Amino acid sequence: MSGTDVLASDEVGLNLADVAEAARRRLDPVHWDFFAGGAGDERTLRANEAAFGRRWLRPRVLRGVGERDLRVSLFGSPLSMPVLIAPTAFHRLAHPDGEVATARAAADAGTVMVVSMAATRSVEEIAAAGGPLWFQLYPHTDLGFTTTVVRRAVAAGCRALVVTVDSPVFGRRERDLRHGFVDLPPGMVCENMRDASGRVRDIEMNARVSWELVSVLRRLTTVPILLKGVLHPEDARLAVEHGVDGVLVSNHGGRQLDGVTATLDALPAVVAAVDGRLPVLVDGGLRRGTDVLVALALGATAVLVGRPVLWGLAVAGAAGVRHVLDLLRADLDRALALVGVARPGDLSADLVVSGAPG
Repeated sequence: MSGTDVLASDEVGLNLADVAEAARRRLDPVHWDFFAGGAGDERTLRANEAAFGRRWLRPRVLRGVGERDLRVSLFGSPLSMPVLIAPTAFHRLAHPDGEVATARAAADAGTVMVVSMAATRSVEEIAAAGGPLWFQLYPHTDLGFTTTVVRRAVAAGCRALVVTVDSPVFGRRERDLRHGFVDLPPGMVCENMRDASGRVRDIEMNARVSWELVSVLRRLTTVPILLKGVLHPEDARLAVEHGVDGVLVSNHGGRQLDGVTATLDALPAVVAAVDGRLPVLVDGGLRRGTDVLVALALGATAVLVGRPVLWGLAVAGAAGVRHVLDLLRADLDRALALVGVARPGDLSADLVVSGAPG
């Protein structure tokens, strides 16, 4: 990390809410709203966090847990904790180093960064940070372009493909419309949207995409394929039948279809449908290590965080992202001890109850 990324004492923040407030003060209000906003009335955006507020922990005692071990392994990548960095767009809006700074923090923290197709630094530059990467893909109508992007990501060292399947069309994000924020500022482009000629393509949604996509991608690469945006248990069963390697329970951070269920509420049914046949990951609304614990106890193999990473990036680049990850790590470790569990894999649903306390 560079010297310019050192956190000042008044910027550190005791929790992610503090980091968010520091980021809000630093960011252009237009860019803050881009990162913070959701679709429609933002009901789903709020519901993602509120779902954790409806869960309560029921600890076990006298379990002799000793030192905790947060390590997990996913698709051959050993991780220091079951918290990954979700794919989010336009990191250079938060910090000049953009996704490269995020990747440095992920590498330093020993976790995976999922590189967005809409990154403002190239996948090759991001890979130079040295940590394990996965790559997020929007299925394009031009198969030749999709082929170029996938092969480029794999050549750069990305170890898995995370395919966004909840976006046949763009969500309506009214904060962005009010600001007239429809494109990146001059000097920034989506570097991973370059075709074989070097021309930058527009981000495109594909309303014709179907389950045939899995077979198409299988012909392009041998890396694991995960589907991001699964909420319905029947789609989870179909994912197993089509031979995907993992599913990510996600509603795009509330940025696509407003009014869909919170991801934590959708998680148990998806876990039941998959029935242990492939990993189930979840994102959306995680703000504490206790949130991570709840998601793992309800069946998630790991979680991904998006907005908090952008907040840390805006505050202090790579050091800010690392601070966010360290907060979650310490909080999760403490929570594991307090519920009587030594390892994430030992968590079980009986440690979580729903509804009002008491």
